[in-house]
Amino acid sequence: MNQTIKHLGIIMDGNRRWAKSQGLPSFEGHRAGYKKVGELLEWCREAKIETLTLFAFSTENWQRAKDEVDFLMGLFYQVFNHDIKKLHENKVRVRLIGRKETLPDNLAKAIKAAEELTQDNIGYNLNLAINYGGRAELLDAFKKILKNPPEEITEETITNNLYTAGQSDPDLIIRTSGEQRLSGFLTWQSAYSELLFIQHHWPEFSQQDFNDALTNFANRHRRFGK
Repeated sequence: MNQTIKHLGIIMDGNRRWAKSQGLPSFEGHRAGYKKVGELLEWCREAKIETLTLFAFSTENWQRAKDEVDFLMGLFYQVFNHDIKKLHENKVRVRLIGRKETLPDNLAKAIKAAEELTQDNIGYNLNLAINYGGRAELLDAFKKILKNPPEEITEETITNNLYTAGQSDPDLIIRTSGEQRLSGFLTWQSAYSELLFIQHHWPEFSQQDFNDALTNFANRHRRFGK
C-alpha cells in the first residue's frame, strides 16, 4: 500500500526489565530509555513523521517506589528545562498530555515554559504523555463538555476537548517489551490505529526495528471500519 505515517505513538515499555537483564538498577534502565528517545527523534525527522507521542509515565505509575518516581521526575525536568533548547532550534512543538496539576511544581513550571516557547513551531510535534491515563483523559474531556446540551455533544466535541485536540489520530502505535495491550494509551484516538508489538525492551529498540515498523505499516491495508 506504500502508506506513510503522520502520527506515531510509542509505549516505551521494558526499561526496568532491560536493566534487570543487564544486572543494573532500574534507574539505569530509565536513563538508557531516555537516551533512546534522542535517537528516535532523529529517525522520525528522517522519516518525515510529523507527530510523535510517547507514553512516559501513567497515572498508575505513582504507585512505584518513591526513589524511582523521583528519578523519573528528574529526567522529565531535564527534557523540559534543558533538552527543550535543541527541540526548539529544530522547530519542534512540545506538549505535555496528561494531568499537569499533580506534577511537582518545578516540573509543572518547566512544562509551561517549554510549551509557551515552542507553541509557534510548525512541522513537528512531540507529545509527552506524563501522568497520563486514557480514562483520565476522557473524564477530563467530559467535565469540560458537560455544560453543553446533550443533543449538541458529538464525537467531534469530545475529540476537540482531549489533550491532543487539533492533532490527527495516531496511524501506528508501537509497544516494546512484548506486552500486547495498550494500557489506556490514547484510548479514544486509537480506534483505528494500527498496532505493532515488539519483543525488544525499549532501550534495545534499534533503527532497524524502527525501519521494519515503517515497512510493516506501509504494507497494511487500513479499512477504517469499511
